[in-house]
Order: sequence, then C-alpha cells, then structure tokens
Amino acid sequence: MENNVKITSKGISKILRKYNSQLSIAEYIWNGFDAHADTVQLDYVTNELGLIKEIKITDNGYGIDYNKLTEKFKPFYESEKVIEITSPKHHSTLHGKNGVGRLTFFTFAQNAKWLTTYRDNKGLSSYSIRISIEKLNTYQPELLKIPLSKETGTSVSFQDVSVSKEEMENSILPFLVCEFCWYLELNKKNNFRILVNGTPLDYTNNIADYQADQEIVYEESKTTFRFRYIQWKESLYKEFSKYYFLNSKEQEVYKDFTALNKKGDEFYHSLFIESDLFDDFDFKSSEESGQVNFFGKAKSSPEYKFLIKEINQYLRDKRKPFLRVFASRLVEKYEQEGILPTYENEWETKFKKPQLEETLIGLYEAQPKLFSSLNIDQKKTFVRLLDLILDSNERGNLFRVLEEIIELEPEEREDLANLFKTTHLSRIIECVKLIEDRYKTYYQLSDLVFNPDLKANEVDHLQKVIESHYWFFGEQYHLVTAAEPKFDEALRRYHYLLYQEDVDKKIEHPNKYKEMDIFACRQNILVDRIENIVVELKHPDINLGRNQYIQVDKYLETILKEPKFNANTMSWEFYLVGKDFDTSGFIERQIETNANHGIKSLIHWHDKGRVKIYAKKWSEVFTEFEIKHKFLDAKLKLERDQLTNELTTAKAVVKAAQENSAIQPKEVEIPVPLKKD
Repeated sequence: MENNVKITSKGISKILRKYNSQLSIAEYIWNGFDAHADTVQLDYVTNELGLIKEIKITDNGYGIDYNKLTEKFKPFYESEKVIEITSPKHHSTLHGKNGVGRLTFFTFAQNAKWLTTYRDNKGLSSYSIRISIEKLNTYQPELLKIPLSKETGTSVSFQDVSVSKEEMENSILPFLVCEFCWYLELNKKNNFRILVNGTPLDYTNNIADYQADQEIVYEESKTTFRFRYIQWKESLYKEFSKYYFLNSKEQEVYKDFTALNKKGDEFYHSLFIESDLFDDFDFKSSEESGQVNFFGKAKSSPEYKFLIKEINQYLRDKRKPFLRVFASRLVEKYEQEGILPTYENEWETKFKKPQLEETLIGLYEAQPKLFSSLNIDQKKTFVRLLDLILDSNERGNLFRVLEEIIELEPEEREDLANLFKTTHLSRIIECVKLIEDRYKTYYQLSDLVFNPDLKANEVDHLQKVIESHYWFFGEQYHLVTAAEPKFDEALRRYHYLLYQEDVDKKIEHPNKYKEMDIFACRQNILVDRIENIVVELKHPDINLGRNQYIQVDKYLETILKEPKFNANTMSWEFYLVGKDFDTSGFIERQIETNANHGIKSLIHWHDKGRVKIYAKKWSEVFTEFEIKHKFLDAKLKLERDQLTNELTTAKAVVKAAQENSAIQPKEVEIPVPLKKD
C-alpha cells in the first residue's frame, strides 16, 4: 500500500531556508500576478515606535478555488531538499510552485490569514484560511455564507510581524523595485501596478537609460519590429538581462537571454520587442534546424536572424559608452585603493600613468571578465605587470591567450582583435610572453638548484641565470655588476649609473679585491633615496652557515668604510642564498635574534635598518615567486612541461634563460674608457 509522506512544519522551514523577508513578500505579490491580477496592493501599518503591526497584500486575480485548495496549499515533497529560487526561463507567468510561496511568511510574521473570492459554475464564493508559524503543515479553511466582494481576488494579512518600518523602506521596497521593474514595464500598456499604501511602486529611479519607439525594418518582407530599451542601475535579481518578444496585441509570447547577459560588468538591460511576426511564431525550433513551419515563422527565418543581428549590434553600441564610463570609475577606484603603481618622477607620471590607465580602460571595454572576482593582491599583480610590460620591445600573442582563457562571442572576439591593433594597447601583448618566460626561468633555475644530474655550479650556471633575471630579488633594480669586477670597478660603474660621470675610484680596504656575485641599485626619487642589493649565491652542494655569513659581512664592512658607498641616503640589502642551512644552527640563531624587527629571513640589522642582511633558502625564493604569480599562473594555465622543453644540461638551461624576454638590462657599461694621464 502506497503512503503519502507528510512533511513537518520544521521540514517546510528547512526546504524554504533560502527565503528571507524580501523574497517572501515578493513571492506573495507574484502569487497575485500568477492569478492574472493587474493590480497588487501592499499595505502596512506602523505604530509610534516605528514597528509594523500588520502587513496586508491584496490582488484582483481570480482567487483560490476552494475545490483546488489541496493543490494550492499542500506541497508535494518526498524529501526535505531545499527549494531553489528561480524565475521562468522563457515566459514571465507562473512564478509559484505547488503553493510554496504561500508558506514563506514564517520569515517575517507569526500568523497569516487569507480571504479569497473566486468564481465557479455556481457564481462567486468566499472563504478564509489561517496558518500559524508553529503549524506550517496545517491550514484551516472556513467557508463564508456570502461572498466578500462582487469581484474575485485574494488578500492575505500577516500579524505579529518582525519587520520594522526602516527595513520595509530601506530594504524590502528597493528589492521589490529591482524584482518587478521589468515585469511592470513589460505589462505597462496593460496597466499592471503594485500599490504601496495606495501609491504606485515607482521604479523610474532604477532606470539609467530609456529609449522608446525604436524601430527596425526588414526591407525584403517589410517586417517591422518596434522595441524599447531600458538600462537598469541595479541588477534584476534572478531575471537577468533578456529580450521580451511581444505579439501585435503586445502580449508576451517568449523571452530569452540577451547576447550581453552576465558578461562580468554591470550592464543590466531589458529589450521589449513587438511585431506581428510573433503572432504565430515557433520559438521552440532552433535557428539551425532548417525545419519549415507551415503556420508561421521560426528562428531559422531571415526576418528573425536579421532582428537578432541588428538588436545585438544596438546593444553593443549602447554598452560601449557605459563600459568606458564604468572602466574610468574602476581606474579611479584602483588608484584610491593603491592598486596602481606609484611613479618615481614627473616624466613617468605624465606619460606612463595615462598609458596604463588607457590600457586598463581599453582592456575592460573589450572583456570585463578579466577584472571580475579579483582580490586586492591579484589586482595589484595584474595591473603592475601590465605596467612593466608596456615599455618592453618583445610582443606576444595576448589575443590568442585570452581566447583560450575566456569564452568569447564572435562579436567580442572581433572587438578584442580590433583593440590589439591599436598602437598603445599592443604593448599589453608583451605581458603574456613576459609571464611565460618568467615561469620558464623559474622552472629552469629550480632544476639547476635541485636536480643533481645537471651538475650545476655557482659561477657558471646559477650566477649566469640570476645576472639576467635579478627580478627574483627586485623588479626595480638596475644591475651594476655581476661576478668578475672588483670593488674598485663596481664603485666606478655605480658612480657612473647614478651621476653619469666616469671617475676613477680607488678603495683602500683589505677586502677591495673581493668579488660580489650580483650588485644592483636603483634611485628612489620619491623618498630621495638610493637603494642597493648585493646577492651572494652558493653552490647547490654548500649549505649556509657561519663561514658564508662572514663572507657577506666582509662585503658589508668594505661598503661601510667607503664614503661613496655609504651616504645616509643609501640603503643596503645583502642576500645570502643557498640550498639549505648547515647543521650548526648558526643561521637559525641569527634569524631568531633579529625576529623582533618583524622581517622574514633577516639575520643582521644595522644603522636603524639602513643596512640589512638576509639568509634565504632557494626554496624560499621560489615560494615567494609562486605566491606573487599564483593568480597569473591560474589564469594563464601555464604548464611546466611545455615551458621547460626538457633541457638536459646545465649549459642548455643557462643559454635558454639568457635568451627569453624576461631578461633584464645587462651590467652598467661605461661608453668611453677612462682616460689615463
């Protein structure tokens, strides 16, 4: 024997848990429109404390037939699976489902009472229904002896309300505007209304652009399409952006998503298209089916294809200025949030900043999805890598990569292709190649360090790669010297880089003949400071300990003794880099001693932080790279096997690293040799 499952009051609350007071009140209004009402009234009464005593929703629909009461109020569920809140896909009627909406009052009230008048073959009849929050699965109908009204309709009143006047005015009513604005506009000529305490719900404040009485004519058959276009300020909740197709009586026969729906921007819109072509039109046949409809037209008809092509172009034309304005605001927001880079001098601010801003605006216009769902760090990484690549001479095929990352409509593909044909934006193409080559270098350097089969050493391999890719330790630096030059020559090049003056510099110090692996510097104009880094690289078989620290300390001592190296406006950072720390625990103790400065890997602090020494394992250097580039890696879907090309010797790895686009400027070169007396 088959048994019907009776769901409990608690179970009803569970399956309706996605509803809140906004959605619930909207659902009662939809119930009225589903009952063919053209007017739904929302009335509420407040007390002197600003609390709502009662909410009442009334419609002039066909009422609830007493003989169908079981169908309307008894949900047919066999499990407590949550109800998904959706809207009709291709038609705007029948939002309700098995009476679900009639039970959602528990989100804002304790009790609900319906008074409904309906018409059957005996005439008008009325009855009431009561449901309480304690017994959502139980309803109490009561037939009335005489009809309540001369017209059909339903009113439902809610008592013991938990909604305040402030919530009603600042939250619920604005939500109702976004929920129903498109529906009221769709049925505007049928005089559909929502009255709030007797005043029509005004949705005009949600309109950003309105174009009525627009017309498109298909000349071959003289078919005329009349339409009105609306751009909304706020999203339409579950309705999204759609085309609404109306027949000659201006009745909706079909609706569908527009070509620009959910494109990662905030271009919310609706188009209401009316034509006698839709009086007898088969919307169910696909455009490609080629099936003949003997009683009317279908999507395969030339008229419909012409309409869609023209209306899509109309939308794109409307969207372009909106995207430019929105993108300009986005760039302003990026600057306020510190996402845009800070330029070091007036020239860069004057020329580089506008170029970057125009690039961001143009790229957003082409594909807003690239900018969606990014956190602050991801935005900074993306924007600043674009800025770095704008002045690069190497160009990659960014358009092709973007096509692989995101799905593009034919029109979007064309727009994006045209965008990258322009001169100033073509520089963005280099970004993809740069990122790709940085990953190549990252993987290749990792192999040199951790793959013993390559037999890599410090001078011939690690140092050769780093001197071409010292961005591992600082994007902004310019290489002064790598490997061979002694301190005398390093100081000469340093002076030339800073002052464009070639002067023979002599250093009087026992360590003057020491050679620094990597010595780089930059001038920070904004803080009137010269910042320098020295990197000491160790053979993969040598672990870091006291002896290696002493070597770096000798560099430090030499620099501190030389006035030209040691002005108060100069800062120095020394990096000691190796595969691992030795077993003595010396490096770990130094890190612990300097932990109070709150800087990772710091082993020496001098002159209030003007001079610092760091000890880093190669694994830390690589981890920092991965963290900085994680977002780009995910977006570009870079694959190691394709980037490394299976290089089998250390020499081949070094050669490949020195030939890719991620390399940085070579050592400072003095154009004319110093004249000797």
